[in-house]
Amino acid sequence: MAKKNFILDTSVYLTDADSIFKFDNHDIFIPLKVLEEIDKHKKRQDMVGLNARKIIRTLDELRDKGSLQKGIRLAKGKGIIKVVSYDYLYDCLNETLLPSDLDIRIPDHIIIATAMAVRQAYSRRKTIVVARDINMRVICDAIGLQAEDYLTEKAITSSEELYQGFTTISVDDQVIDRFYAGEEIFLEEDEVEELLYPNQYLLMVSNSNPQKSALGRFESLHKPLRRVIYERIPDWKITARNKEQAFAIDLLMDPSVKIVSLVGRAGSGKTLMAIAAGLQQTLGLRGDNPYTRLIVSRPVQPMGKDIGFLPGSLQEKMLPWLMPIQDNLRHLLGNDKSALEMYIDSGKIEIEALTYIRGRSISNAYIIIDEAQNLTKHEIKTIITRIGEGTKIILTGDIEQIDNVYVNETTNGLAHAVEKFKEYPLAGHVTFKKGERSDVATLASKVL
Repeated sequence: MAKKNFILDTSVYLTDADSIFKFDNHDIFIPLKVLEEIDKHKKRQDMVGLNARKIIRTLDELRDKGSLQKGIRLAKGKGIIKVVSYDYLYDCLNETLLPSDLDIRIPDHIIIATAMAVRQAYSRRKTIVVARDINMRVICDAIGLQAEDYLTEKAITSSEELYQGFTTISVDDQVIDRFYAGEEIFLEEDEVEELLYPNQYLLMVSNSNPQKSALGRFESLHKPLRRVIYERIPDWKITARNKEQAFAIDLLMDPSVKIVSLVGRAGSGKTLMAIAAGLQQTLGLRGDNPYTRLIVSRPVQPMGKDIGFLPGSLQEKMLPWLMPIQDNLRHLLGNDKSALEMYIDSGKIEIEALTYIRGRSISNAYIIIDEAQNLTKHEIKTIITRIGEGTKIILTGDIEQIDNVYVNETTNGLAHAVEKFKEYPLAGHVTFKKGERSDVATLASKVL
């Protein structure tokens, strides 16, 4: 394999702090400007800040093995990592390579200039810029510099391939009659044309009368099909408006299903269902509630200042990002504006920043992570590994509405959770197809 030189953009390190170890025996050049850019993010209280701090610590540890200016071998069989300054390289080459259209005062242009200088200094090797920044890759291509995206692990090839949690099968007419009569119905392997997963919902359609059907829940070929037991959340007067909502309520109200993921467009009811089911099972009037508290959180994707610059307590800092939670609570409680504060004061509802979940062990709780599509695979893992005995976790989100620039429809943590857990009986998933918030919201989600 011919040795190559890679120049990694700041966006790569902020996406994956271990990226320098994933280029086999090729050499990595870090523009000095990249270190300055990383430093600007180290105080952020999210995954970007975590990656910034981690790569800085990694580089500091590498200093024990040599000089970053001269180059340090990462490990046996790995390449060399080296920090370079574009003006030093330009002085050595005694020429200017950057087109006059690009401004050296712009950080991205300095990084591109460094890459061009590395290519000129090591002309016998292929030099490649790796960047998550699309425009940087476009500029590189425009000036004849090879550029590639940093391809993180994908959960799926495209968003259309995401596991739906539901399928349709054809059965004999009498099977549906027996199912409605309460008999135990087992599926045979030869009756199923596709692979079924635990807690997958089935629409059984009669092969002689397409108008005759029944809804069931598959667990395994060795267990009978379950009926959809829960279609209502009684204390909060929530009734499913479509089959996907019925599937969601059934999973949310089943304590044996510890991990539930709900994916759907805005207004499909996923957050409302999750909160109502959580309140039912923590504050339910029947008294036999399986959970002692409801914990709600959302990823913080700030536009401008980070969460740390907001005044007040943790709850007050989180409230702007938790307005959808508050809106749903007020809807459930008859538009009572003090509902959220009342439940927080009683300790039945906790508002927790995801940053502070690391290190906790959460038992006997019902956890909702809203907008989970903005999390990375690592963040999802960090959250789920905090789950203790007797706890249920709900992940909700829309993989078509992602605000985190470091993940996309195929690499986000929610997609990974859906795909990785679908084979296990303790997990269930539902993809919502229809919006129920309003006609306006449904139309906007389709056409905008």
